Amino acid sequence: MNRQTAVMTVPQAQTSDHRSVQGFLLSTLAAALLSGNAVAGGKINIGDHSWVSLGAGIRTAFTAVEDAAPNGSDYSSDFDVQNVRLYFNGQLNDRLGMTINTDDIKSDGSDGHVDLLDVIVRYEMSDQFNIWAGRMLTPADRIEMNGPFYSLTWNQYTQPLYPSDQLGDAGLYGRDDGVTIWGKYDKFQYAVGMFNGLRGYSNTSDTLLYAARFAYNFLNMEDNPAYYTSSTYYGGLGNILTLGVSLQSQSDGTGSTTQSGDFSGYTIDLLSETVLGGGGVVTVEGEYKNFNADYTIATPAAGNCFCLFDGDSYFATAAYLFPTPVGPGKFQPYLRYVENKPSDDSSSDLTEFGVNYVINGHNALLNFNYSTGDATITGYPGADVKSFSIGVQLQI
Repeated sequence: MNRQTAVMTVPQAQTSDHRSVQGFLLSTLAAALLSGNAVAGGKINIGDHSWVSLGAGIRTAFTAVEDAAPNGSDYSSDFDVQNVRLYFNGQLNDRLGMTINTDDIKSDGSDGHVDLLDVIVRYEMSDQFNIWAGRMLTPADRIEMNGPFYSLTWNQYTQPLYPSDQLGDAGLYGRDDGVTIWGKYDKFQYAVGMFNGLRGYSNTSDTLLYAARFAYNFLNMEDNPAYYTSSTYYGGLGNILTLGVSLQSQSDGTGSTTQSGDFSGYTIDLLSETVLGGGGVVTVEGEYKNFNADYTIATPAAGNCFCLFDGDSYFATAAYLFPTPVGPGKFQPYLRYVENKPSDDSSSDLTEFGVNYVINGHNALLNFNYSTGDATITGYPGADVKSFSIGVQLQI
């Protein structure tokens, strides 16, 4: 595959010491090297239809935020390793495989430790019908299916996120334990699944989270593993026009042990990528998101509550990839605008201007971006500040 088979994020760990995870990966790789034939790209053949592969991904950035220094009046200055990932995939035969990925989990915003990200048993029968079971991405909107490594912009998470992207109570980084059925028919793609969703709090009846994503490719097909997405292909797939719809719901999915409420949400997203005659590439991405949560972050006297965003949110991004290389890469400037409209608080917005320096697609790029506004990942307004960052992304 041209992309590691699960490169995003997961529910809060019930995992063992991270050294055991690393030890398992390294010992498995060593055993495969002794018993199989290594080929390019980190893939090691074991038998006719059996193989293992190992990859890695890193995102690191320097960020400065207005008035965020300890004195309250100067720009902060912070270096941060945002993601450190190991990608492990194995295939037993032509239908049955497994995926184990790790990341530097940061459930509270501080530096975390290496922990399990994806743990998937893959039963893949055909293009039309496949089953994944374990810990994986819940079907959702494009920005959550991208993960951080396959987005168009560096800071795509300035909108409210689905429950599985919350801080551990219903998943983390878009992952949850469950099962997903996915496939494609001609230019139509689908993914439907059932997951744990919220555990505890208001969910005393132990209901499940239901999630689905449907997409139609009007022009060329997007090329991603399973039901994952990307927000740009840098013109490599020709002209793209894809409309996607995602839905999630869980009874008793918000609230506290004494006050339960339901959650439902849907998203409509659109991606257009056009290769111009001179070789330049125009990419336009947009999304509308609607959440209905009975108990929200702004609910008065909510107490110890799993409370979500309620209201509307949308964003639009436009980018242009220059056709002529400058050194080893090409420049791709972009402009992104986000607006969040909670039903129980004031609206917020954020404008981001950035430039990607694309060396090898999503596998090697640099980013510079400047943003101003008060939109945050919660969907509710935060401080109205200016910030800039310089980021580096590498994958093998």
